[in-house]
Amino acid sequence: MKILIKNVDIVTMDEQNKFYDRSNIVIEDNIITHIGDIEEIDKNKVDYVIEGLNKLAMPGLINCHTHLGMSLFRNYADDMILSEWLTKKIWPIEAKLVEEDIYWASLLSMSEMISSGTTTFCDMYFFMDQVVRALDISGMRASLARGIVEEDFNSIYKIEENEKLFMDYNNSLNGRIKIMFGPHAPYTCSPEFLLKIMDSASKLNAGLHIHLAETKDEVEDSFSKYNKSPIKHMNDLGLFELHTVAAHCVHIDEDDIQLIKQKNVHPVNNPSSNFKLASGFSPVNKMLKEGIRVALGTDGAASNNNLNMFKEISMASIVNKAVDNDPMSVTALEALNMATINGAYALGLEKEVGSLEIGKKADIIILNMDKPHLCPRNNIFSTLAYSTYGSDVDTVIVDGNILMEKKEFKTIDIEKVKYMANKISIDLLNNR
Repeated sequence: MKILIKNVDIVTMDEQNKFYDRSNIVIEDNIITHIGDIEEIDKNKVDYVIEGLNKLAMPGLINCHTHLGMSLFRNYADDMILSEWLTKKIWPIEAKLVEEDIYWASLLSMSEMISSGTTTFCDMYFFMDQVVRALDISGMRASLARGIVEEDFNSIYKIEENEKLFMDYNNSLNGRIKIMFGPHAPYTCSPEFLLKIMDSASKLNAGLHIHLAETKDEVEDSFSKYNKSPIKHMNDLGLFELHTVAAHCVHIDEDDIQLIKQKNVHPVNNPSSNFKLASGFSPVNKMLKEGIRVALGTDGAASNNNLNMFKEISMASIVNKAVDNDPMSVTALEALNMATINGAYALGLEKEVGSLEIGKKADIIILNMDKPHLCPRNNIFSTLAYSTYGSDVDTVIVDGNILMEKKEFKTIDIEKVKYMANKISIDLLNNR
């Protein structure tokens, strides 16, 4: 299928950060084949036209750390410290979940992400085959990992589940799915257990998705147990020899930052979740200045309460300015990079997505710019980082397929998804 998006403003988010005024994009099958003047296009060979007047096209956003199944627990456990939030609220109710719950929760999360401009996400949870099932319906792109917590000597089955997930689904759905391994954190996995996970991942040439240095208590406990920070502990264990997506990286020092840089670790900032749980402020600006491609994530809807990446873009920039007492800390463009091309690098997809370039996959979002809060647009990057809402997203295309057009879902029965999510949530809280 050949799609023409015409008369649309374009932000490419490539190395040149090009901006096109009233221009055009051509998609053939799942690839961007043309960006530029309309005269160069044979309109008779176009199968479908999207009118882009008063709209802006940009790369789909990439949410590099989330837990889709946790959308069932939205607004369930708030205003708590992380350790109690996990042990007293989240882990007990998670024990009640069954496979079908994760299918509907995943579709709910995907609906929310699509409607707010996310096209790719990196998920860590369990019953991950149900996330694949939901992905087949939604049409999104994802990196998936089985979340692995070491509970007892039988926990090895979780590693085996992650291996099976890789063998069954890596590069499936036309390459839209990549599989990673998901050791939860150094404080929930012993060094010996982490080595087993690393061995499995290494044999399959798979990356790792892990929580690191999220809280002050975690870092203090690491020094107490190992006389080193979680970052140095993981480095000494050899974990960073594998492609690593490191969620949070809040409580890190200069030595940690240098290790992250040297080992090409991909830190993921989750500002809303970190602030709401009072975990702290990640030194994003310091990492960016070191050339580290910091990515951006929402975390799960149980701790963030929504999966709106445009909110995270704004938060990542604004809060770091206040923390650093520097109005130039984490610029609008840097925050947008975190949510697009940096996220692509984190997931090893930089040659496929993260920017609008000829030859890349057609993962494109189109924003309705005909809004009072988006007028005037004196600086397009400031407009996108500071003024844009997720609700401004009008149309979403992933892998050349239209998932939402003019706010209407094309792949998901949203009313059924909302009904099922509400039904399951009530059942979980009251009956199971």
